[in-house]
Amino acid sequence: MIEVSNLCKSYGGNKAIEDVSFKVSAGEVLGFLGPNGAGKSTTMNIITGYLSSTSGTVKVDGYEILENAKEAKAKIGYLPEVPPLYPDMTVLEYLDYVYCLKKVRLPKKAHLQEVMQLVKIDDVQNRLIKNLSKGYKQRVGFAQALVGNPPVLILDEPTVGLDPKQIIEFRKLIKSLGKKHTVIFSSHVLSEISATCDRIIVIYRGKLVADAKTNELSSVLEGKQRIMVEIDGDKDTALQVLRNIDGVTKASVSRTVSKTAVEYVLESDTEQDIRKNVFAALSKSGLAVLAIYNGQKTLEDAFLKLTAG
Repeated sequence: MIEVSNLCKSYGGNKAIEDVSFKVSAGEVLGFLGPNGAGKSTTMNIITGYLSSTSGTVKVDGYEILENAKEAKAKIGYLPEVPPLYPDMTVLEYLDYVYCLKKVRLPKKAHLQEVMQLVKIDDVQNRLIKNLSKGYKQRVGFAQALVGNPPVLILDEPTVGLDPKQIIEFRKLIKSLGKKHTVIFSSHVLSEISATCDRIIVIYRGKLVADAKTNELSSVLEGKQRIMVEIDGDKDTALQVLRNIDGVTKASVSRTVSKTAVEYVLESDTEQDIRKNVFAALSKSGLAVLAIYNGQKTLEDAFLKLTAG
């Protein structure tokens, strides 16, 4: 659905982004992660056609964003970091205006009501935008991106200004939108990306430094599998059993859970899931397995390692 190839943007001698390339499939929710000033907004502005690139190309559903700007932009709903609002309009007047600008052909009244209900602003539709809270203004900005039901949604820091309850609601909304839309969701907040996105791209100092599925980013960095196991039984016996399991390269105590239960961390260089082997070996030895789960390093660890310079 989106294809970014060798994208570069320079301001004089300063390179905002350099040789950025990636693809986003239809129905995918992509997290665009990076610290402030990394080049996220610049890249998103180029994808939407708001900025031109110094070199490289962007295609949206096969249309090149500069050569076929009208066709490409018609596929995109865009929420920039600062929502493009007219404060002296009511919410409904503003969305009506956006509807006309986009030349939407869907039934206007029903479509605008559907959009407002989706982002939960139908209760303030007749209020002036300038009198709304920051969180509601952000929702109105999101609503304008949804007008016309575009197949691609590009959201730059969409949860800025929202309270915790609203953020949780937006996470659910973005996930649900991913079933029918291709979504690029930019943020520097790690918890937002990990809770919302299928895949993560990390950009740092204008360069793409990682591209992986959310649950694989840490293991991609580490090059090994980490498993956490809680075992009720003798500690020395448990360690001996764990260290003799095929595929386990290291086993050590992580923490004491209770008087008789201990949590262990296992490492493996194999790509195969070793949890079945672990469970079988422990059961055979008579040790009780209380819990077993992936113990990869956190997304925060991965992000810090990637952006350590």
